[in-house]
Amino acid sequence: MPKEFKGRVIAAHNWCGEAVVSHYGVNTLATFQKSALKKAKQVIVSDQNNPDIFGLNITGKALCLPQTIGSTTGGLVIQTICSMKTNPAAFLFSNTIDSLAASGILLAKIWEDNDVIAIDKLGDEFLETVKTGDKIEIKEDGSVIVG
Repeated sequence: MPKEFKGRVIAAHNWCGEAVVSHYGVNTLATFQKSALKKAKQVIVSDQNNPDIFGLNITGKALCLPQTIGSTTGGLVIQTICSMKTNPAAFLFSNTIDSLAASGILLAKIWEDNDVIAIDKLGDEFLETVKTGDKIEIKEDGSVIVG
């Protein structure tokens, strides 16, 4: 049975697709660097320290995560993968979005005219409910329907 969550909209767009779930903070540089440097057509997660998503294709999917972690390059890395059109379609945060991820997502929307979605404050129950491969529906009002 579908379950609905409501979060705070950072970057809005309607979308339906597949979820990829990390229960760990996502290190943006470690996750995206290899694919970006290779100018790959898809991002295959290269962060060996994140067993939930390591080796998975996250391009065009809803990346469900608690938060991003890592260095101050995080925002630039997100903006770069968005400029390459290899980004996740959505970043769905259970916690409050961090400033680096927010800056990268907003720069991608403004500078790259990318439709990347970001919703935060979806709560711990969201990450407990959603599983990799689940169907996700996102609405512009911050509603996220799992299942």
